Amino acid sequence: MLPELIQKASLFSLLHRIDKDLARQHQHGGCPYCGGPLHQANYMRKPRGGPNDIAEECHLRLSLCCGREGCRRRSLPPSARFMGRRVYWGCVILIAMTLRQNRPEGASANKLIRLLGVSRKTLIRWAIYFREVFPYSGRWQRLRGRVSSSVRDSDLPGALLRFFLLNSESAGNGLIACLQFLATA
Repeated sequence: MLPELIQKASLFSLLHRIDKDLARQHQHGGCPYCGGPLHQANYMRKPRGGPNDIAEECHLRLSLCCGREGCRRRSLPPSARFMGRRVYWGCVILIAMTLRQNRPEGASANKLIRLLGVSRKTLIRWAIYFREVFPYSGRWQRLRGRVSSSVRDSDLPGALLRFFLLNSESAGNGLIACLQFLATA
């Protein structure tokens, strides 16, 4: 069910529209450093893991730059598509780690490597991040109180995605809600 979602270009178009709304909200807040006006400074990314027919605009990382002379700092708005500087789409990372944790129908590392084209080293890096870094990050600490206590830090990100899947009418809506939630920190 979940792996089929990341093969739909419509998911990435919807996530791009969500990112545009997040960028618009971020832009209205002004520069976080000096309060100056923010202007678009978007750039292309080459994310991995999605279908081949994703629209070119979905590869665009929405970015803002301060227009005040002397500041000119870049300000990245939150994103439901990208997880920081990671090369893979955020939804691919989330689904891969959830499948790896839950291991339904034997979702072994080898199966995920074949299914998503991810290297074993990359899977290990993601697992370490969600086990040792993310649960202690300020980002997760800000979000922690907004989800059920049944989402244990030791079960991230699988328990978090499962929480949203159980509270949504479809798997697609649950995945999108989880990605939006992670983007709001």
